Amino acid sequence: MTAQTAPLTDVAPAIDITSLSKWFGDFQVLRDISLTVRKGERIVVCGPSGSGKSTLIRCINRLETHQRGRIVINGVELSDDLKNIDQVRSEVGMVFQHFNLFPHLTVLDNCTLAPIWVRKQARAAAEAAAMRYLERVRIADQAHKYPGQLSGGQQQRVAIARALCMTPSVMLFDEPTSALDPEMVKEVLDTMIMLAREGMTMLCVTHEMGFARAVADRVIFMDRGEIVEQNTPDAFFDSPKNERTQQFLSQILDR
Repeated sequence: MTAQTAPLTDVAPAIDITSLSKWFGDFQVLRDISLTVRKGERIVVCGPSGSGKSTLIRCINRLETHQRGRIVINGVELSDDLKNIDQVRSEVGMVFQHFNLFPHLTVLDNCTLAPIWVRKQARAAAEAAAMRYLERVRIADQAHKYPGQLSGGQQQRVAIARALCMTPSVMLFDEPTSALDPEMVKEVLDTMIMLAREGMTMLCVTHEMGFARAVADRVIFMDRGEIVEQNTPDAFFDSPKNERTQQFLSQILDR
């Protein structure tokens, strides 16, 4: 069942991408991408390996630079201006495939590092906030352990809490469950579902199609650097229009 949301038509965009193109050397990985994500909208991006999904996500917070087109986040255009980049990154949280936690820091210290050094929060305030977010992702009891003492699913939930500690307005997920053992996937997806139901703006690259059907407002299919098809989950899965989308779904859903 698709999650219910308030109408989004009159809400200002959280992300506005226009004619985005990117090359790695001579290879064009993104081809004239245009996409608007409204505040509170949950979008799942899927597609075959090498289709440009992760590159698109990484361009949104300037982990990759684009050569053509525009990316505007909450009214701020991403460019070479370091001030704009820092402003966007302070509002956009990102969770990676590999957790990227600092192994020599405790869970709590991983979560408080950016708020203390970037937002200049007092340590006590940063730790109090971190404990609230760790509680939200149901892992507060692990706060004083090190990442290596946790399971993969627990580490990914810590990574989500760490991103939330910066109070982002947008969350990006780049295949957050693909490095996990199957039994650990559900606990991470449950955490993401919780965020979605709380109204967090989310753009998620994933092959978890059950998650897409249950949570997304819109599912986007990419192939060869292009957005090939996008629709509501029910229409996307039940009646895909593009032949490339149909072929992808037949393979991933074992139709």
